[in-house]
Amino acid sequence: MERISWDQYFMAQSHLLALRSTCTRLMVGATIVREKRIIAGGYNGSVSGSDHCIDKGCYVVDHHCIRTIHAEVNALLQCAKFGVPTEGAELYVTHFPCVHCTKSIIQAGIKKVFYATDYKNHPYALDLLKEAGIEVAQVVLDQPVLDIHQQEKQALTEQLLTKLKDSGIDEAEFEDLQGQVTSLYRTKP
Repeated sequence: MERISWDQYFMAQSHLLALRSTCTRLMVGATIVREKRIIAGGYNGSVSGSDHCIDKGCYVVDHHCIRTIHAEVNALLQCAKFGVPTEGAELYVTHFPCVHCTKSIIQAGIKKVFYATDYKNHPYALDLLKEAGIEVAQVVLDQPVLDIHQQEKQALTEQLLTKLKDSGIDEAEFEDLQGQVTSLYRTKP
């Protein structure tokens, strides 16, 4: 069995953290790493002890929910709260950081930012990161690392596709389904 790369591993951690998000608009997770060790994690949610978006709805002002603390800032604040230095660390985040998070990332001394999904990548954020000499790279999970039953699901799906083809399904419809399966599993059925 081949192990996943460090980047894949830490990005998977960020995706797992995102599952704790209390934001109804976008679930984001962030993991801070130094020397291949996780030093903090965060997800977007409300201030501790306060109302959450999932309970009270988003508090939107100028198209932004002001109830929510972004995942990157939550992870950085966790380091601050427990006295863990972030200078020279790396950040893995599920979505490209907003301008405000980018400024916090720079001020915290993060040296590399890895993100999974483009999300309103603001040109000013990109300029700030470049100006600060922070390496930025996209890390897309190239295999389903969070689903422990993925292989069984894929095998069953491929078996069902074969049975559909053998049953005489329309060729165009079959190719469409096969394309969806390929996209879903990122492999060839």
